[in-house]
Amino acid sequence: MDKPFQFKQFTIQQDRCAMKIGTDGVLLGAWAPIDDTVNSILDVGTGTGVIALMMAQRSQAQIVDALEIDADAYEQAVENFEASSWGDRLFCYHASFQEFAQEIDEQYDLLISNPPFFAEDYKTDSDQRDLARFQDALPFDHLLIGASKLLSESGRLAIIVPFQEEGKVVDIAEQVGLFVQKNTRVKGAPGTKIKRSLLVFTRDRKEGEVEELVIEKSRHVYTDQYIDLVKDFYLKM
Repeated sequence: MDKPFQFKQFTIQQDRCAMKIGTDGVLLGAWAPIDDTVNSILDVGTGTGVIALMMAQRSQAQIVDALEIDADAYEQAVENFEASSWGDRLFCYHASFQEFAQEIDEQYDLLISNPPFFAEDYKTDSDQRDLARFQDALPFDHLLIGASKLLSESGRLAIIVPFQEEGKVVDIAEQVGLFVQKNTRVKGAPGTKIKRSLLVFTRDRKEGEVEELVIEKSRHVYTDQYIDLVKDFYLKM
């Protein structure tokens, strides 16, 4: 049995989710730019629901929707939403993003996604875990094409991707009229390789800002920059 994950303002049950709470999702949920103009948010591939819950904690948005294709994860996300202080603003759809993007007419001020990464050829023994981890369920081009339809005129898309995929994702985005507004490249520690890219896209074609985020100074000694980002969420920060 996977123990619940306790954040400062909410708890995540995760025993039925293939993908457990990890640094990527929390990082994205803490980092994504939100201002007072954001009234509607969609978390694509919500898993446990952690990012949607972080969005509800961080914003005044009246609509915080989430999408999840896996039945067990969907049910668990709904339970996590209902157990939180923001249950009235959170709603989860059980659908694929491709279906959802075709059928929904509404637009969102912020789309956020910690998408499946592993495009390599290997698979695990668990179909559920593969669905959560592999790109075939939601390739980057589907995510970006759907986002270009679902984003409001001044809306933003915030995602986290492996650094080696950054160029490909930026190219696909430009083809559907979305441009990088902000790019934060993440390293585990100083002197290590860049591992992830946190990206925000908008319809506005202007030069985006690029910065770097280092998580740890040394093992379990976190940088001020990282602590500042996640301190509203992690209990021990």
